[in-house]
Amino acid sequence: MPRAGTLPAVLAGVFITILDFFIVNVAVPTAQSDLHADPAAVQWVVAGYSLACGSTLIIGSRLGDMYGRRRVFLIGVGLFTLASAACGAAPDTSVLIDARIVQGAAAGLLMPQVLAIVRTVHTGRDLARAVNAYALTMGSAAVFGQLIGGLLIQADVFGLGWRACFLINLPVGIAVLAVAGRVVPESRASDAVRLDLGGAALIGLALVALLLPLTEGREQGWPLWTWASFAGSLALGFAYRARRHRDSPLIDGALFRERGFTAGVFAYLAFTMGMAAYFLVLALYVQEGRGLDALEAGLVFVPIGAGYLAASMLAPRLVARLGRQVIAIGALVRAAGLALLCGMVAQEVSIGWLVPVLLIDGIGMGLALAPIMSTVLAGVSPRHAGAASGVLNTAQQTGGALGVGVIGVLYYGAVAEGPSVAFRHGLLYLAGVALVLAGLAQLLPRAAARAATPPPGSPASPADPASRGTEVGPRT
Repeated sequence: MPRAGTLPAVLAGVFITILDFFIVNVAVPTAQSDLHADPAAVQWVVAGYSLACGSTLIIGSRLGDMYGRRRVFLIGVGLFTLASAACGAAPDTSVLIDARIVQGAAAGLLMPQVLAIVRTVHTGRDLARAVNAYALTMGSAAVFGQLIGGLLIQADVFGLGWRACFLINLPVGIAVLAVAGRVVPESRASDAVRLDLGGAALIGLALVALLLPLTEGREQGWPLWTWASFAGSLALGFAYRARRHRDSPLIDGALFRERGFTAGVFAYLAFTMGMAAYFLVLALYVQEGRGLDALEAGLVFVPIGAGYLAASMLAPRLVARLGRQVIAIGALVRAAGLALLCGMVAQEVSIGWLVPVLLIDGIGMGLALAPIMSTVLAGVSPRHAGAASGVLNTAQQTGGALGVGVIGVLYYGAVAEGPSVAFRHGLLYLAGVALVLAGLAQLLPRAAARAATPPPGSPASPADPASRGTEVGPRT
């Protein structure tokens, strides 16, 4: 059995990395005023984190396979904590942007280790519960990020203002470093691996070439360089594919020979395309269209969080009965909730009347997320846990960037007609993405979602020592 405290320790690490992606939406307006920053600099405060994180995730997963997942996790947490301190103390936007880039790179190191550690120390029903806890943690950090940020700014503890949104990571990071080194068992890939530096460069450049125009393109009117960058990303992807015959590739092609893994990754991509984009336009709408301040806007997310938490706890029992259809049900619930929200926004009802619909949307999110991740991880062998985790986290960052890029075009393309009209354009796109997710769920193997909870004595049950990863060092 895994050590007590292992799961909370690694989940605390992933919590602060996801929190920092969303909390910055609240911190940026006051930081811009305090540091006298121009809009381009402010955009890089947001973009620098996601670009650095997205381009280092797969490399981070391979480093964990090679040198030990606990070791790389601790390095990532330590670097993230130091970068958070630099963000909180930044005297100008140049320092803040640089620190955010380091933060993102550190997140790219630690995030893949979390799912890899979960996969190697948990099996069977225990794995399903651990993956559900991971999904619950990630969703809670995303949903409540703006509320936490609003509370910190409103409280203005020690006069820190927006800086508290970054400095809050320090006590959490220090606690994780103190605990994780003792309770997280070390593990690495069972076969000999090496870091393919050429492949790492190609994947990193391909992701930057994809994410950079998605981040900058809309603001600059989609100039020629953005389209050249998209084409360059595709070319770099093909160049990496041409290296697949080499030993120790960063991404083992065997992962994608399993339909459950491939379909699950695309389903996760669709989910994340709808989540980050939704939080962005909802925050814009309630602040620009309804005149709410940061704290009031954060409170709007509470019903979503309540629905998400409740559905996440219910999802494992539903998966045991309905398998992959739980993902489809969650997606359809989301689509219905978003369509209903669109109609209510058109009628300009009061914010209070939106609460039940936001609750429904949170329920849809909670039903879909954990089963997707269980499906992806259930059929992955422990020796591929690091690579699979890197692919999943890269899909998360890429899906988020794609969704924000698309919805940014829709929202800002219609914002001249008013925030309400722009928000409705975004909601229709999001409902469409939810329907795509429901369709992708049908491509998953029928028993894929149940695979995370096999009966005792099956090959992946806790009683089978071969199902665990290779561990380094004592377990007790």
